Amino acid sequence: MKSGAGWLASATPEATDEFLAGLSDNALLALPWMFEFWALPHQLPPEGHWKSWVIMGGRGAGKTRAGSEWVRAQVEGARPTDPGRAKCVALVGESVAQVRDVMIYGDSGILACSPPDRRPKWEASRERLIWPNGATATVYSAHNPEKLRGPQFDAAWVDELAKWPNAQNTWDMLQFALRLGEHPQQVVTTTPKNVEVLKAVLKNPSTVCTHAPTQANRANLAKSFLEEVERRYAGTARGRQELEGILLEEAEGAMWSLARLEAGRVKVVPPLSRIVVAVDPPVTGHAGSDECGILVVGAVTEGPPQTWRAYVLEDASVKSASPDTWARAAIAAKERHQADRVVAEVNQGGDMVENIIRQIDPLVAYRGVRATRGKAVRAEPVAALYEQGRVQHLPNLGALEEQMCLMTATGFQGKGSPDRVDALVWALTDLIIDASAHWQRPTVRTL
Repeated sequence: MKSGAGWLASATPEATDEFLAGLSDNALLALPWMFEFWALPHQLPPEGHWKSWVIMGGRGAGKTRAGSEWVRAQVEGARPTDPGRAKCVALVGESVAQVRDVMIYGDSGILACSPPDRRPKWEASRERLIWPNGATATVYSAHNPEKLRGPQFDAAWVDELAKWPNAQNTWDMLQFALRLGEHPQQVVTTTPKNVEVLKAVLKNPSTVCTHAPTQANRANLAKSFLEEVERRYAGTARGRQELEGILLEEAEGAMWSLARLEAGRVKVVPPLSRIVVAVDPPVTGHAGSDECGILVVGAVTEGPPQTWRAYVLEDASVKSASPDTWARAAIAAKERHQADRVVAEVNQGGDMVENIIRQIDPLVAYRGVRATRGKAVRAEPVAALYEQGRVQHLPNLGALEEQMCLMTATGFQGKGSPDRVDALVWALTDLIIDASAHWQRPTVRTL
């Protein structure tokens, strides 16, 4: 049976009553335990011949429930004493206590999710669960990876891999032990974190991933909790990781770090001297082309240049856009912020870029800029402004910040082109770097 929660939530009371009236007494009793019916899409195993299923989500997104139900699906047969697909399961967490208190006894743990006639028993002395059909699930801790040397399993549930001590060693020991049956599998439930072991698992061709933010499970979360965490963390790097469940990566030797960007975040900006909209147009305008980076940046340029400060106000970038689409987006951003001018890279389009923009606004203040050096070289003086604490970000600039943290002195380490970073560099070059070069100290007249 496929997930029916979406249908049930949107059905009329009459349709719901009709559906429930058509079920037998046994079916009604079984319905609360049929997770396939109630599950959210990210909680259901993907199809295909995968080895590892990573459920990556924000806090409270339903990851633990999905892990518990997957273990049930592996060990349970058609009837309580019938064998299931798996007989020996490994339950691996940060510590034994964490496995016991969250994965087994937690509100969404295995015991809470199991119907009375299939509920396993906890054998504390052996740190394992045993089901009526004889299947077992044994507890292991990332603090003691050597304990995984010797046992063997046909299934495993790994919880919060991204915060394990000895993570790589523990993961490796588990892989050697996962060798029973025709196709042993494992599920990983974790809030994302920039650690090598998780990134390696995600890059493995035999891994599939489902993802969901905290909001996906809002029906089962306290409204006050959602309001509080959204108020405090929405639009921040921590919010993207802990609430949206997005893996924030930093390349080795990156010019920017998430910690530095987060430390410089502001919610309000002072009166600004100038505002520009910088545009990095894509080479082409079809569906497979790069994004068009569009950044709105303002600056306070009173006093000598060393005191000037800049503020990144908005990322208005558009994906796979036609020239008309990105030009309209840039002009709209200029109007929203009452910007002084549009700055656009013209390497790929030359005069065509200006012509496209002027078709939307013939009187727009415009400056075309041409790249004569590589992206990394152009970005270095801009990165230096951040190191000096002279550039700060408003919230909700996550996509830009992800690109920034993948830009190194040897080039961009992410996929595609760093269009947002390019636009940022042009904006700050116009506002601070080029303007500083032309600044002249005011003449003081003496009598």
